[in-house]
Amino acid sequence: MVQCVILAAGEGKRMRPLTGSRPKVMLPVGNRPMLEHLIIAVRDCGVDEFILVVGYEETAVRHYFGDGSAFGITIRYVTQKRQRGTGDAVLNVRPHITGQFLLLNGDMILSRDDINMVLSSSSPTVGICRSDHPQDFGVVTVADGIITGLEEKSENPKSDLINAGLYLFNTDLFTHLNQITPSPRGELELTDALLPLICDGSLKAVILSSWKDLGSPWDLLTANEHLLSSLSSCIEGEIEDGVVLKGAVKVGKGTVVKAGTYIEGPCIIGKDCRIGPHAYIRGATAIGDNCHIGHSIELKNSIVMSNTNIPHFNYVGDSVIGSGCNFGAGTKIANLRHDKKCISAGGVNTRRKKFGAVIGDDVLFGINCSVNVGTVVGNRSRIAPHSFVSGAIADDTVVKR
Repeated sequence: MVQCVILAAGEGKRMRPLTGSRPKVMLPVGNRPMLEHLIIAVRDCGVDEFILVVGYEETAVRHYFGDGSAFGITIRYVTQKRQRGTGDAVLNVRPHITGQFLLLNGDMILSRDDINMVLSSSSPTVGICRSDHPQDFGVVTVADGIITGLEEKSENPKSDLINAGLYLFNTDLFTHLNQITPSPRGELELTDALLPLICDGSLKAVILSSWKDLGSPWDLLTANEHLLSSLSSCIEGEIEDGVVLKGAVKVGKGTVVKAGTYIEGPCIIGKDCRIGPHAYIRGATAIGDNCHIGHSIELKNSIVMSNTNIPHFNYVGDSVIGSGCNFGAGTKIANLRHDKKCISAGGVNTRRKKFGAVIGDDVLFGINCSVNVGTVVGNRSRIAPHSFVSGAIADDTVVKR
């Protein structure tokens, strides 16, 4: 029997402000926490014993997943009290490991096929994939299916193959983990424990086909697009006469879609929402529970978290909107540069030509605000009517016109 260990203790600083009140692994993709997608994919490969390493805002993870019985599995929790690195996180689970185990980073999306390929290998094995920006990851070199080198975030990467954060190990790993020392940033790095395995030529590589990294807010949109592409229609709410549904649309219980609304799938809408009248919702959009998407709204390729209101004459495109937000009438988010170049957010290149904004939790906009491409608005900020908002806005900021 193979156990599964998932590292879910980190805050996810690159995801701020979205991780201000929730751990990174609980951010929604396709209206479910990213961690749930990962657990279900592993479960469907025949693994039913999970160990979750938790830490930052761990109560949210424990409350949502419980003992795992609702998902047909068993879950044990191990708390990493201090963020001392991935190596330290894995060392914490040693008392619970009995043999071979899958080890996964909690901030990614994987297919069952990829997981099965790794399970079909023998330990130690690392899942790798190709990237068009390998300098942002741990770069590996491979010869005849064996990893020959591993270098973290090199400015001059030796290949386009990267460590995807999916491993198959046995208990021998802990011998190597006990011998590593803190890195220059003061953490125990799991990858340092792989170096002896690379030196003796025993670390195997399996190339993954559908890995999705979820390191930054705009990665949530890419993963959302990917997951919704296989969505099946399911209507559990009320659809009034005069509503047009095109493609795959899923509507939760208690939700009412009012007359004149036009929805182009794939689109998923949670429970107890009010949609329309005369709303236009375009593809690859996920709307959480208890949201109001109202009259003359256009919403496209976005994630809107629960309890958010976008009620009158608004446009939101290619954006991630936190929970508990309210958009004043006429407030709009731009999502395309005039020169059509890739958009940066918070000083980081998103590598997306269409990207709107990242809006934290409990943000209130007055009427007729304009939000520029690549804007990041911190949690609990207050934006005065008729404001132009651009750049990075810190938590609890009051923007006056």
